[in-house]
Amino acid sequence: MAPRAIWSGSISFGLVNVPVKLYSATRSLDVRFNQLHAEDGARVRMKRVCSLDGAEVELDQIVKGFEIAPERYVTISPAELEAIAPKASRMIDIEEFVDLAEIDPVYYESSYYLVPDKGAAKAYALLHGAMHKAGKVAIGRVVLRSKEYLTALRPLDGVLGMATMRFADEVVPTDRLEGLPSGEVEASERELAMAEQLIASLSAPFEPERYRDTYREAVLAMIERKAEGQEIVELPAAEIAPRTVDLMAALEASLADAKRRKQDLESARKVKAAKS
Repeated sequence: MAPRAIWSGSISFGLVNVPVKLYSATRSLDVRFNQLHAEDGARVRMKRVCSLDGAEVELDQIVKGFEIAPERYVTISPAELEAIAPKASRMIDIEEFVDLAEIDPVYYESSYYLVPDKGAAKAYALLHGAMHKAGKVAIGRVVLRSKEYLTALRPLDGVLGMATMRFADEVVPTDRLEGLPSGEVEASERELAMAEQLIASLSAPFEPERYRDTYREAVLAMIERKAEGQEIVELPAAEIAPRTVDLMAALEASLADAKRRKQDLESARKVKAAKS
């Protein structure tokens, strides 16, 4: 099934508007389960119940509340939220252009594709080409589903990608983390050289199709077998490898294993290339 646009509007680029349609760039393939009653297999339904008197509460009797102290709430009406909501807009307002390397991936949230709407192919291609040549990412704002998002637009292979971003105060500063190594912890020159050699031996072009969600595949396979009436045999738990104290020994063993895996991967690639 072809993907459907979830939003349409325009990219505001100086005095130029580029009409676009927005598509989700990712999809969730998580296996979702329903809650069933163990005795009869019927679906379990959740009820909205008042914590004070235990009575079921109808949907039209529910209001939004923000807890300001234990068991103390400020209630907010839909009209009050509507009054301060960002103005509905069909515009992605570009504010500035930055280098991609300046954006830490921790700021990215959700990914989308932007495609030109009717009559916008030339302006779209102009913006894509200019950004690609300049090596820049556009930072802007957009309102989606009554919420304003910070966004990053960047040229991909023939398409503009858009990622919603977290604001700076949503990112946890690293200086709040406990347990980080102090400046007194230093590796020896030999250990550093071995670590660099290990990184080099494990370096390869990123091929996303090589990485698969093996747990999801195992769950789906188990569901299929159970649906066919097969008995499921529980496998023994995997043994946990002991922690290695000798850092150099661990680096040397890791390097040997990395070389072996790289040779196996190269052999597999040659076999695949010969068959194609």
